[in-house]
Amino acid sequence: MENTLQVGLIGYGMAGQVFHAPFIFCTNGLHLHKIATQNPANIQIAQTRYPKAQIVAEAVDIISDPMIDLVVIATPNSTHYKLAKEALLAGKHVVVDKPFTITVSEADELIRLAHQRGLILAIFQNRRYDSDFLTVKKILESGVLGRVVSFESRFDRFRNELRPNTWKEVATPGSGALYDLGSHLIDQAIVLFGLPDAIYADLGTQRANASIVDYFNLNLYYEGLQVSLKASMLVKVQLPRFAVLGDQGGFVKYGMDPQENALKQGLLPHLTKNWGIENEENLGTLSTLVEEKDHTRKIKSEMGNYGLFYENVVQSIQAKNTLAIKPLDVLQQIKIIELAYQSAAEKRVIPFEKA
Repeated sequence: MENTLQVGLIGYGMAGQVFHAPFIFCTNGLHLHKIATQNPANIQIAQTRYPKAQIVAEAVDIISDPMIDLVVIATPNSTHYKLAKEALLAGKHVVVDKPFTITVSEADELIRLAHQRGLILAIFQNRRYDSDFLTVKKILESGVLGRVVSFESRFDRFRNELRPNTWKEVATPGSGALYDLGSHLIDQAIVLFGLPDAIYADLGTQRANASIVDYFNLNLYYEGLQVSLKASMLVKVQLPRFAVLGDQGGFVKYGMDPQENALKQGLLPHLTKNWGIENEENLGTLSTLVEEKDHTRKIKSEMGNYGLFYENVVQSIQAKNTLAIKPLDVLQQIKIIELAYQSAAEKRVIPFEKA
């Protein structure tokens, strides 16, 4: 029987509570040994949900602990690089919440350090395991749409008031919608279509008194294909999550993967029936030509499962598998974000130089 990996979770805000702790707790081969947080309310939640985990005040209490095998970083974006570097230097395997880092140079340094020390460095791009994304991926791979010419993906919110007491509303490096939501959309686009030939970005602040980028329209250009990635905090009406057009048909999908809402309710994946299965009303519509006749039908969504990320991390540490989400691929995502800021500032299309 394989030894259980002892996990230290740094940060117990939304990311730690909702996206990481439940899957660490449910994944065979992992034990949630320590949680680092100073927020009194979060301490109480952690003690209630995970009474066997030790609650500590500082990240160093986890990074310096010789019992810890895997450090999970679920802290503000601007701290990811520093904490990941400290953990790798301490000989720990590391999971970093998205976005991986703020800059390409930071990402490159962490990747090199992990490689030099023979450690696993995994980035939590959990939206690769969304039911809607997996459904779109399956449809594209089937070829039923023919030659795809347009792909639009949105990640919207309606939050017209600034949230108090959160780093996400403060104009610091790594804040704003492009890093927060764009990291998901860009990652999904790279998985589906590879790296673009060029990009153009429109970044803006739409809410009154906001100081961060809370809107973006990022276009990725490929040969014969335009990918449009969008997000806004002021979308009250429901717009398509995905809209894909090809010369043989199209696919439109509304609604979001149900896992986030379930996790926010405190549900655990291994104890919840029909985990990651979308409601009937959110099923996408596929319209294609069949024998030169229009054929429109609802498409059953694939099952989502964020737990597959942590299962893959365990297997990779045990040398039974390789990482499904390669750090070098996520580095390219950070490069696109950097170029998007350049494009918006210079108001021009920026070529994407592929290594």
